[in-house]
Amino acid sequence: MSRISKADRQLQLQQEAAGQPLYANRVRVYPKSVHGPVRRFKWAVLIFCLGLYYLLPWLRWHRGVTEPDQAVLLDLFHERFYFFNLKFWPQDIYYLTGLLIMAAVGLFLVTSLAGRVWCGYTCPQTVWTDLFMWVERVIEGDRNERMKRDAAAASLDTVWRKAAKHAIWLGIAFWTGGAWIMYYVDAPTVTVEFWTGTASKEVYFFTFLFTATTYLLAGWAREQVCTYMCPWPRFQAAMLDEQSLTVTYQGWRGEPRQRGRRLLGDAGGDCIDCGLCVSVCPTGIDIRDGIQMECINCGLCIDACNHVMSVAQRPRFLITWATLADQAAKARGEHPKFRFFRVRTIIYLSALLLAVLVMGVALATRAELGLAVLHDRAPLFVRLADGDLRNGYTVKIANMADTQVLFELNLDGMPGAVLTEANEGLGPAVQLGLPVNADSVGTFRVMVSGQPAALKAGSQPIAFVLSNTSTGEHTVYRSVFMGPPGYAGND
Repeated sequence: MSRISKADRQLQLQQEAAGQPLYANRVRVYPKSVHGPVRRFKWAVLIFCLGLYYLLPWLRWHRGVTEPDQAVLLDLFHERFYFFNLKFWPQDIYYLTGLLIMAAVGLFLVTSLAGRVWCGYTCPQTVWTDLFMWVERVIEGDRNERMKRDAAAASLDTVWRKAAKHAIWLGIAFWTGGAWIMYYVDAPTVTVEFWTGTASKEVYFFTFLFTATTYLLAGWAREQVCTYMCPWPRFQAAMLDEQSLTVTYQGWRGEPRQRGRRLLGDAGGDCIDCGLCVSVCPTGIDIRDGIQMECINCGLCIDACNHVMSVAQRPRFLITWATLADQAAKARGEHPKFRFFRVRTIIYLSALLLAVLVMGVALATRAELGLAVLHDRAPLFVRLADGDLRNGYTVKIANMADTQVLFELNLDGMPGAVLTEANEGLGPAVQLGLPVNADSVGTFRVMVSGQPAALKAGSQPIAFVLSNTSTGEHTVYRSVFMGPPGYAGND
């Protein structure tokens, strides 16, 4: 049996003395349906996100006869990523780094301004969980009906409803997994291959893998993912300050709580302690306890509380979007002021604009050719009969254009050197004309012969210069020319 630390043991004793177990089972959350502007906005975001996800692979984008016509396609087999009019090669991976930096800084900026709105509205876990809970309410009823049905003994009505619910959940999860695969393989093609049994084993494996994960995370885990599996709640507090807009219970107005209907001017706060804000919360928290790690800032409690306030004939928005500074000012009877520009937002906004600028310039100046040169390892050099030295290189030229291109290869840094292409029988010459097919990589075996001026430590820096004969675009690859140490001219 593993030993526990003294601190853990002391905590366990304290928990047991207080009558609380150290580990507790999950308390299932039964969110109640709610209606209002926040809920309608969430439905609009959900429909937009799901529509974009499911339909985007079917959008066509003509690029020519030899190119795929899917607008967004990560073609792993051919090592290309197509995004509308843009095409990325494996060596363009730094664009992904830039995109991730932009996404991270953008998330920091949005969180500092409006809290966890990403979590509450556009996070995939939230979107699919919302959809699954809607299916659950349609089939099994609202909160009270589901709680009564789960607490009662199993019946035919309960069994068929739960079976229907899980069948629809699996159908949505399968649709989700299949749509994800379509971002990697042409959508119409893979659909036909899947249902005719001719798709690859990888297609079937990942389809069912994403089906299982969607079903488990959105159908079973739900708020557990947001609370325990996602790291974002644990460091979001570092992004917040007193000027961050978050879902807030206005305690200065709601306290002290008193049950029952009251009119304006009655004693007590506006909160009637109905608990509806807790009932509609998808993570089951009480927003009246303040900002909490589990809160995803969805704002459904605002709709619920507004309905109660209208019935109780009290002012609406007892729960609202507000800042800590706003609440402190209102409690003192002052007029609150929201400051968009503050130190953290200026830092995040500047970093985001810089990242966007760098990415924009990089895309605008992106070359359509690439050059890589690999020096032979054995032999490092060969001494020729006329006293010259010869080095061998493998030259790889990436032609990212849509047409065949004739490239010119020159050598800089060793005057008088000649180049020979062994496989094509080109040269010897001071420059080589190397044709490369459209959207492909040409590999050439190039020999460099000549007399270096002086070899320090057995090598001399040289540069391969590659030029596009059609556009004049060029690139440089720096390498070395090897020889015996101390070599100087024709000895």
